[in-house]
Amino acid sequence: MKKLWGILFIATLLFSCKEDPATNSKEVKKKIATVVAIQKPVVKKFGFNLDDFTVQQDTIRNGDSFGELMLENKVAYLKIAKVSEDFKDTFDVRRIRAGKPYMILKSKDTTEMAQVFIYENDPINYTVIDLRDSVSAYTDKRKVKYVQREASGVIETSLSEAILAQGIDYNVTNNLSEIYAWTIDFFRLQKGDKFKVIYKEKFINDTVYAGAEPIEAAYFEHNGRPIYAFGYENDSLKSIVDYYDEEANNLRRTFLRAPVQFSRISSRYNLKRRIRYYGNRIRPHKGTDYAAPRGTPILATANGTVTESTRRGGNGKYVKIRHNGKYSTQYLHMKKQNVKRGDYVRQGDIIGWIGMTGNTSGPHVCYRFWRNGRQVDPLREELPKAEPLAETLQPDYFNYIHPIKDQLDCMLYPEKPVEEEESLLTYTQF
Repeated sequence: MKKLWGILFIATLLFSCKEDPATNSKEVKKKIATVVAIQKPVVKKFGFNLDDFTVQQDTIRNGDSFGELMLENKVAYLKIAKVSEDFKDTFDVRRIRAGKPYMILKSKDTTEMAQVFIYENDPINYTVIDLRDSVSAYTDKRKVKYVQREASGVIETSLSEAILAQGIDYNVTNNLSEIYAWTIDFFRLQKGDKFKVIYKEKFINDTVYAGAEPIEAAYFEHNGRPIYAFGYENDSLKSIVDYYDEEANNLRRTFLRAPVQFSRISSRYNLKRRIRYYGNRIRPHKGTDYAAPRGTPILATANGTVTESTRRGGNGKYVKIRHNGKYSTQYLHMKKQNVKRGDYVRQGDIIGWIGMTGNTSGPHVCYRFWRNGRQVDPLREELPKAEPLAETLQPDYFNYIHPIKDQLDCMLYPEKPVEEEESLLTYTQF
């Protein structure tokens, strides 16, 4: 309606100008400019009309506290205490972090008292503390636009470099390595390995990048072996998404509970164990012993690459396997090894046989487990469980992945840039 009145008013002025040539044109332009200025757009942010407040924007600095910020902006102590005590679940005042942006909306009167405090948890989520009248607190989100993106690459040196070369969010590297953690050792990638990914990027106000969503589908070709991965919600009630290949096999792999079948634990992981062999002195035992008759097969507990197959000191004959960038296992006191360094083994493969080599008082295998380079107790580790996709879900799964697989197959790899020929320079010696 305001626009309509403005147009009518301008038209009236123009009409009157034609009727009265003596009208000062500068005066008319001034009036028109005044009318246009009335059409100033309303500035809204976080659901508030910013024109109604005096706005203060800043970031949390080291040493800042919610209480001090509010006291500086004339908020009563009782209101500050109410926020701290009654809204812990919504906004824990002890957890504000340096570097996080915030906005204070103040009254426009002479007091300039804080009316609203807005804390930006991340680029999308924010918390509002409304200090007007009775105190209230709530969380909300900015409007986000999701844009699907395709990306691919050929590895020359490392996965991270191949991904960054395509201008892809570095978090996609982590997501991809997690999906394939149990099928590909990312420390052993080969030059020429290839990947393709489909995921969504998030944008605020259509232009501000706000991160990447989990990968929807991927393809990785490692040592000439293609491995597809499709994210699929296998439990709608719990919103659990797992990754499966084109045959509905779960890409996650779990470890066998023990490296020997039908055995018993003769000694557990114990950092304060007394070892009779060493005069009953306390010596840390960083393995789990499985007793079994000599010649009993020892099994690889998970897929991986043999990094050591040798004999050394008290360990006797042993095999060590790297399963991925996070986990490694070792099997001591073997009678004989069945694998050599560099061999790739699969879960359940026979890698050796129970013996008594090294420092041992009886036939057994000492099973050692590394996580991120540190020996831990495998029986206390919360290892991922690989559950196959239920047969009842498989028909829907295959229908779901069919167009996505076609999309992956049709994606092209970036062309390798042609190296520019070095220009020949001619130097003249004077």
